Amino acid sequence: MGASAGETDGMTFVPGLALARRFHDEVVAPLLARRLPGLRYAAGLLDGGSELLGLDTTRSTDHDWGPRTQLFVAAPDEVGPVRAVLDGELPAEFLGWPTHFAGGPDVRLGVVDADGDRHGVSVDELGGWLRGRLGFDPRTGVEVDDWLATTTQRLAELTGGAVFHDGLDGALTAVRARLAWYPDDVWRHVLAAAWTRIGQAEHLAGRCAEVGDELGSRVVTAGLARDLMRLGLLLHRRWPPYAKWLGTVFARLPPADPVVDALTRALGPDGWSERQAGLVGALETVAGWTNDLGLAPPVDPTARQFHGRPFLVLDAGRFAAALRAAIGDPALRARPPVGTVDQYLDNVDVLTDPQRVRRIVAAIPPD
Repeated sequence: MGASAGETDGMTFVPGLALARRFHDEVVAPLLARRLPGLRYAAGLLDGGSELLGLDTTRSTDHDWGPRTQLFVAAPDEVGPVRAVLDGELPAEFLGWPTHFAGGPDVRLGVVDADGDRHGVSVDELGGWLRGRLGFDPRTGVEVDDWLATTTQRLAELTGGAVFHDGLDGALTAVRARLAWYPDDVWRHVLAAAWTRIGQAEHLAGRCAEVGDELGSRVVTAGLARDLMRLGLLLHRRWPPYAKWLGTVFARLPPADPVVDALTRALGPDGWSERQAGLVGALETVAGWTNDLGLAPPVDPTARQFHGRPFLVLDAGRFAAALRAAIGDPALRARPPVGTVDQYLDNVDVLTDPQRVRRIVAAIPPD
C-alpha cells in the first residue's frame, strides 16, 4: 500500500535525492551492466519535485516520491530496449519503499504503491527530453530568446537535483553548467524588469491606505514582497522557485534576515505606518544588494517622498534605468523591460508548456 500524506507506513524516511542515488547505484546501474553491458547512458533526477531543492519531507511521500531515477540515452532507438529491461526486472521494493506508482505515466500526484502500474525509472533520449522540457537543446547553445522563455523554476530543477552517472561523455553535466546562470547582459535585463515591476506598484500601497482601503494596501504589499524576494534571489545568483518554496529558499540566503524581518513587519497586522516602514526597509536593503553587484553604476538606495504625496517609495525605476543603460547588446537593450516569461505571466498551464511560452516570447516586439 502507498504511504498516506505525512506518513511513511513505518518506512524510514530518506531524503528523496539520497534515496534516488542509492536506487540508481545499488539497483538500476547493476541491472543495466548485467543486461545491457556497454550501454552508454546518463542518470540523475532533474524533472521536478521538492527533493530537487532538498526540501522534501514525509509529507512529500504522498505523491510522485519514492525510488526514482531518470535515464538518458544517446539515441531514440535505445529507449525501447532499456525500458523493456527495467519493466521486466526492477525489484518490487527498495529500502522498504515500493518502486512503482499508482496511475499512468502522464498522471501527476502518483502515489507510491507496490501494486502500481508504472515504476519510477524513466528512459529518454537526452536531446528529445531537453527539447520537451525546455523547448530547445542547450547542447547547441543558449540564445537570448531561450533564456527569456525559460522559467526560473525549470532552471532551478535542471541545475538542482543531482547527476548520478554521466556516461554520455559528460553531456548532462555540461548542460547543467551551461544553464547555471544568465550571461551578464541577460542578467541585467532580468533585474531591470524586476525593478520596473516594483516601480510600477510601490506607490499603490500608500494610496490605498490613504483612502482607507487596508485590504487593498495589504494586497499590493504582498505583491511587492513576492517581487522583492524573487529579485533578491536573482541578485544572489539563485533561481527563484515557484510560490510554494519561494519564502523558504529566500530565507536561506545568508543576508536575508533584514529583508525577512522588514517584510514580516510590512505584512503584519498593524496599520499603514508599520507597513510603510517594513516596505521601505526591504526596498532599501535590496537596492543596496543591487549596487553591491556592480552590474551598473550605483544608484542612491534611500527612499523618498512620492511626488507631493505623504508616503515613501524607492523610485525603483532609477535602478531599472541604470541596469538597462549598462546592457552592452543593443538588441537586448532595445527589448521592452518585461524580462523572462515568468516575470509577466503566472498561469501554470502556460508556464509549464515550453512551446506556448516560446510563442509568447517571440510575439513581444522590441521597443
